[in-house]
Amino acid sequence: MAKIIVVTSGKGGVGKTTSSAAIGTGLALAGKKTVIVDFDIGLRNLDLIMGCERRVVYDFVNVINGEANLKQTLIKDKRVDNLFILPASQTRDKDALTKEGVERVLNELSAEFDFIICDSPAGIESGAMMALYFADEAVVVTNPEVSSVRDSDRILGMLSSKSRRAEQGLEGIKEHLLLTRYNPERVLKGEMLSVEDVKEILAIELVGVIPESQAVLNASNSGQPVILDEESDAGQAYLDTVKRLLGEAVPFRFLTVEKKGFIKRLFGG
Repeated sequence: MAKIIVVTSGKGGVGKTTSSAAIGTGLALAGKKTVIVDFDIGLRNLDLIMGCERRVVYDFVNVINGEANLKQTLIKDKRVDNLFILPASQTRDKDALTKEGVERVLNELSAEFDFIICDSPAGIESGAMMALYFADEAVVVTNPEVSSVRDSDRILGMLSSKSRRAEQGLEGIKEHLLLTRYNPERVLKGEMLSVEDVKEILAIELVGVIPESQAVLNASNSGQPVILDEESDAGQAYLDTVKRLLGEAVPFRFLTVEKKGFIKRLFGG
């Protein structure tokens, strides 16, 4: 049976799809057979981040409606073994996702995969609730600013009360905090919340801190998950995050201002 992980947030634009792509790719790189499912019906960005938009023929809603099967619909990544994408529909609305239909598809995927990563829409509308309902674990993505953290706090309330696990009285969804676009220089200037500030407000386990990085935008524009850019600080931070999700104890990096060496100070680098 697969472990189902929802990547969620209260606020849009915090890096959920980027994180879903990176985490899914990282799990596949670690030898885990992984599928990333795009729950953002009507918008669909996961295929762009993964660089497979021209290969989409059928989508998640087609499978739910019985218009296509998973074998026809799943897109196998060309760069990483064990990695597949289930794209969302661009032409339907979020009501096309039914609880029964989603459960049927997830059960079918669970028989074949080690991990199912659910890329959730932002907020608390029906698509987001559907993405988190069946989850075993949740990666709550937030930026280090007050409105993003407040919205994430609301999502935590939904995770503890609106999931299948909550309804059945089972152990709750395991929650992980992923802090994105972190800039320690801006934290020192008081322009951004610190890691400790966010941890204190949300009170859940920190699984990753992704630094603010041009590499993320470059990767998105080139249709490549940033975790494949192992030279970049963001790519390294996502690799660390995946290791922690798999139970490894990995120290956190990129939390402090980098001290410039003598040459860099001399030339203003």
